[in-house]
Amino acid sequence: MAKILTAQTQYFTFDKLVLESKQELKNVTVAYETYGNLNAAKTNAILIAHAFSGDAHAAGFHAGDDKPGWWDSMIGSAKAFDTDKYFVICSNVLGGCAGSTGPSSINPDTNKPYALDFPVITVADMVSAQKKLIDFLGIKKLLSVAGGSMGGMQVLQWAVAYPESLYSVIPIATTMKHSPQQIAFNEVARQSIMADVEWNKGDYYGAKHQPYRGLAVARMIGHITYMSDKSMEEKFSRNRKTASNSSGADFAADFEVEGYLQYRGDSFTKRFDANSYLYITKAMDLFDVSGYKHVAKNKDLKFLVISFASDWLYPSYQSENTVKQLKLKGYNTTYIEIKSTYGHDAFLLEVEGETKLIKHFLNKVSKEI
Repeated sequence: MAKILTAQTQYFTFDKLVLESKQELKNVTVAYETYGNLNAAKTNAILIAHAFSGDAHAAGFHAGDDKPGWWDSMIGSAKAFDTDKYFVICSNVLGGCAGSTGPSSINPDTNKPYALDFPVITVADMVSAQKKLIDFLGIKKLLSVAGGSMGGMQVLQWAVAYPESLYSVIPIATTMKHSPQQIAFNEVARQSIMADVEWNKGDYYGAKHQPYRGLAVARMIGHITYMSDKSMEEKFSRNRKTASNSSGADFAADFEVEGYLQYRGDSFTKRFDANSYLYITKAMDLFDVSGYKHVAKNKDLKFLVISFASDWLYPSYQSENTVKQLKLKGYNTTYIEIKSTYGHDAFLLEVEGETKLIKHFLNKVSKEI
């Protein structure tokens, strides 16, 4: 019987972080969780980077919870990131709203929430904060950094910024830079938040009403991009929530897919902050490590790049471009496209295929240390 992980969120605070913009962020807190044990040589640590709306709770159960962390299927005893072998760390990103410093945090200069006074942050800033956490934990070199979607962007940023601190990286379903289409989806989502009258130019903390409607619509847009045409057909088809002879005149959720999107949008407002949505999606759009000058300088660094055939949010050609640049520079790079119908969600759902690849890759890297 598999061991059940128990988890607890911890917090690391440091005095300041100089951002890519040269602005200085004071009293920075990073929320994080760890699973497994760090070995005596401190060579078995793996950092998991979460996707856009994730958080530090990647695996196991918090006391009293009936749902595990967001990647519990991949992290634990005998799983892809085997906690019997590896010390796994996951932190909430800078700009987030799940324990790390973000726009809803108190600005030490005003003793009020930052709101839009929070500085623009980048994926490089997120990784800089993670590096301080890894230094705090006494780890000089990570066995690997792994993550999907925006987590994959952080992985690539680690390879660019701190290659000497890594043995390997695993970017999954991601890109070296957003395409115009990817930026466009994020812009529509941001505009839906800013069009909500309750958003009040970001100054809504403590107000009676919150910009939930705009945030819910933003999330609904996101969910459409996470699934494939086929997976939506298989999950919902044109199944009705209401009688098939409904005229639709009240514009209620007649179809199951409409009800699903509304439910996911509404539930998202209970755990996410609208201003964090703006800041983090903007960081994703600004991210760009394409071009030869950005490729990691550590020639011993090993890459495992994974994409999914039906992912139209981060299509395989973007991973293939990353692999092409790495191989042209002579890096040890393995690339696999997994056949899947789940769309972008596949990186959370194709557990069996990912587990085989990642287990083999990590075993190989570990033996070569």
